[in-house]
Amino acid sequence: MGHIEKTATLAAPAEKLIAVITDPATWGEWFTIHERWMVEPPVKLAPGAALTAKIFMLGMANKMEWVVKEVTDTKLSLAGTGMAGVKADFTFALTPVGDETEVQVSGDFEGALIKGALGKAVEKDGSKQLQASLDKLAALAAGA
Repeated sequence: MGHIEKTATLAAPAEKLIAVITDPATWGEWFTIHERWMVEPPVKLAPGAALTAKIFMLGMANKMEWVVKEVTDTKLSLAGTGMAGVKADFTFALTPVGDETEVQVSGDFEGALIKGALGKAVEKDGSKQLQASLDKLAALAAGA
């Protein structure tokens, strides 16, 4: 199993950030592993909502079937199942800090192929992707 986690304080209020994070139409603009929707996503996310996306990690594409586990004013949790038995869990947790927001993103990956050296490569790439996603999220929310 691979685990990735990043925390950053972004110069935007939690309301703006969660509005971007929970809007599937914005994912291509900030969530760097997300390439495109393969099935039109719901406009508003709710627990149990299904999302089908094409994602990229380590330069490889995978079809990910996401299910929303939890969505609140400060949190989004997703569980995903991809090809080759890949499973992923992602959580975006927001904590308001004055006019800024601490955003913690964590992800867990597992599957027959995500072991040993490949598991470490997924963690390394995933960590870079999370940082890039947080940077893009900050810019997008600041402009919202």
